Amino acid sequence: MATDLTPRATYAVPARETAPGASPMRTRIAVQGLDAWFGQVHAVRGVSLDLLDRRVTAIIGPSGCGKSTFLRCLNRMHETVSGARATGHVLLDGREIYAPEVNPVSVRKHVGMVFQRPTPFPTMNIRENVAAGLRVMGDRKPSRGETEAIVEQALRRAALWDEVKDRLGASATGLSGGQQQRLCIARSLATSPEVLLLDEPTASLDPISSQKVEELVYELRKEITVVIVTHNMQQAARVSDVTNFFLNGELVEGGPTERIFTAPRDPRTESYLTGRFG
Repeated sequence: MATDLTPRATYAVPARETAPGASPMRTRIAVQGLDAWFGQVHAVRGVSLDLLDRRVTAIIGPSGCGKSTFLRCLNRMHETVSGARATGHVLLDGREIYAPEVNPVSVRKHVGMVFQRPTPFPTMNIRENVAAGLRVMGDRKPSRGETEAIVEQALRRAALWDEVKDRLGASATGLSGGQQQRLCIARSLATSPEVLLLDEPTASLDPISSQKVEELVYELRKEITVVIVTHNMQQAARVSDVTNFFLNGELVEGGPTERIFTAPRDPRTESYLTGRFG
């Protein structure tokens, strides 16, 4: 019978690169030998990396290189696609999320996800959209008063409260595209996840809305682990602490963002960053 995934004591995986004299940073998710398929298509190939607590990790690479597939493996969304499967290990705070007894829905409570296009539930108002995830929180459902407090806190964390506090009962589809995306982020934050996955979160937004989302990502790093897939290298350089470059389903190179962008060690990384392909 599937059980809840309650994070246990974290463990430290030695950092691959740290500044001289710096303390090793805590690993929130450890990925070990991850492979993923869509039918016969081998989309992710033997990826191992550590996602650090309270850091923003960017995943970059050309289209079709396995970025989004890798991201979806981190909260077991990949297996929702017919014919998709994954092998290897993904450990959240030292616990294997692919263990047979682990409930995938519980994994998604701890590892939230926001997609490329805003996905507010059209039949729900703003308040109901934010509270939607609370329905799968376990045996005890929050009271109405608790729900109201959670909704407000999530909207504040998503930098949206001041814009919608007087119309929580209005349709979420009436919000602008940027507001809808921040609403989706608030919906993920309502369950108090340890990790937030963002799959091209600004790809469909205008520059001003994109800036607001980037500012939000920068603030969220103070509280949780954030992993962002982006095709925008300037965005990766602005918001992330760590950058990983994927190519043909493989992790080519990873490290501190400043080093990756200024002194990449693999010629394929340099070629991508300088626009020679991709």
